[in-house]
Amino acid sequence: MMDPSRLGAREAATLIAQRKLTAVELTQACLARIEARENEVKAWIHLDSAAALAQAHACDAQGPVAPLYGVPVGVKDIIDTADLPTEYGSPIYEGHRPGADADCVARVRAAGGVVLGKTVTTEFAFRHPFGQTRNPHNSARTPGGSSSGSAAAVADFMVPLAFGTQTGGSVIRPASYSGVYGYKPTFDTFSFRGIKALAPGLDTLGYFARNLDDLAWFGSVLSNGLPATLQDWPGASLRVGLARIPDWSHAEPATVNAVESAAALLTSEGASVNELAPPVIFAGLVEVHNTIKQVEAMHSLSPEREAHTAQLSSELREILQRAAAVPTEDYENAVARGREARARIDELFAENDVLLAASAPGEAPVGLGFTGDPIFNGVWTLLHVPCVTIPFDRGPNGLPVGVQLIGRPGEDARLLSATKWIAARLGV
Repeated sequence: MMDPSRLGAREAATLIAQRKLTAVELTQACLARIEARENEVKAWIHLDSAAALAQAHACDAQGPVAPLYGVPVGVKDIIDTADLPTEYGSPIYEGHRPGADADCVARVRAAGGVVLGKTVTTEFAFRHPFGQTRNPHNSARTPGGSSSGSAAAVADFMVPLAFGTQTGGSVIRPASYSGVYGYKPTFDTFSFRGIKALAPGLDTLGYFARNLDDLAWFGSVLSNGLPATLQDWPGASLRVGLARIPDWSHAEPATVNAVESAAALLTSEGASVNELAPPVIFAGLVEVHNTIKQVEAMHSLSPEREAHTAQLSSELREILQRAAAVPTEDYENAVARGREARARIDELFAENDVLLAASAPGEAPVGLGFTGDPIFNGVWTLLHVPCVTIPFDRGPNGLPVGVQLIGRPGEDARLLSATKWIAARLGV
């Protein structure tokens, strides 16, 4: 058998159910991969190998009676875990032990999953890097953020699945930089209880996987509304809106080539690809998103700002200070603009089944002090639409470049079906 750490989550679960693999063997393989690579990648902030193996032994003793039985999962360290520290990427919470698991972690445990450990996050899932996680494809570059450790761990075969969260672009962009699939569902699809809030009007739980089938399968564990198996697209063809927004000038040649190559290939495969012309109401939504994110972060982090200012990064202190000076009317206007745009979202899909867009400006940037520009993500997060990154191309430095697919809010299963159709024709 191949190295179990290379298996996809569903494939591994099937082998465990067939008694061709044990949960202990799979967990040991993941831990061995971490031991071999963690000094280079630095994806994890907390690991308890003994506890993970104890969970795996318990799974093997009970048998595969639930879908995730024996499958390891990484948990971003803004998500509460009762048996591991949760520090939110901040020295303020060093050694902090929550009293209970977050809802998503509880669902993983109930489904028989093995909570392998806590992955590195930026400070409170905002901008400031914490833990210096490196891109597995080039250690001089970032894997993206804020879900840095989760993206890197999945990409480097340390774990088959890992949670991320997105308030701006913290799932879709790291997936592109790291060369994996990333899924940000429709807003509020998965419970956010037990996850440190940053901007409650935007915060969305998502996750990373190395294959498309695992996106649907894991989603069905987290939400009863998603099918466990990817459905075939119901039609012979697909209508794709090419979305060169919000500001295509930020797209580097690697991203331009990836998006345009994908569009050309889909056209040759029979898809109807149309240039998207968004209505006027969608103009200026980058600024709307930033206003909401920063003001809501200022409120969410007010206890930390008031009691532990010196332990916040200087970057975060400055952002929160600026946010505190934003007039209430400006914030309320931004919220109203976002609500109006969401009410008109159908206009983007009047002639399109799915939108094709950039996941990130280009390849992962050099350096570890900046996790990349979320310019191609924040508007979609504001609009509460489901998004998927497909690892499609390589840039001039041989690093991954993904493309983003976007669906109507609430139609996640339909987006995943379209993604299956598209991925098959893109050869990924």
